[in-house]
Amino acid sequence: MKTDRQSMILEIIEKEDVDTQEQLQQRLQEQGVRCTQATISRDIKQLHLIKEPVGQGRYRYTVSSQRNRLNVADKLRTIFRESIISVDFAQNIVVVKTMAGLANAAAAALDGMNVPYMVGTLAGDDTAFLLMRDTESARTFCEEIHEMLR
Repeated sequence: MKTDRQSMILEIIEKEDVDTQEQLQQRLQEQGVRCTQATISRDIKQLHLIKEPVGQGRYRYTVSSQRNRLNVADKLRTIFRESIISVDFAQNIVVVKTMAGLANAAAAALDGMNVPYMVGTLAGDDTAFLLMRDTESARTFCEEIHEMLR
């Protein structure tokens, strides 16, 4: 239900200028979805929607350009807290050590996140190799993972 409603919200704001939660609630009700203003407010936060100006003092909801980055960070944080033992890099290769049996899942999740500076992954049972575009990307990725593990 929540996923369907949030998908509908994204479709609505893509097709028309919606500038209030009440308008969004009304559009959802027109499509047979009943929800409260508090639910709409939570959805807006979870979807990382922002208001952008459209001219003449009017605004509209749109997806934040930071949304993908925030979603990637949330997913990585969950995956890594649950499965990662250590992370290190050499040149543009990152080596991720996981609990037994979880390297493949971690690599598959990373592949699905479309991390722009990651070329690809190769995983075994408890180790995944991540090929980054350059050494600086590998270093940055490791630093971010170490922060998440704290």
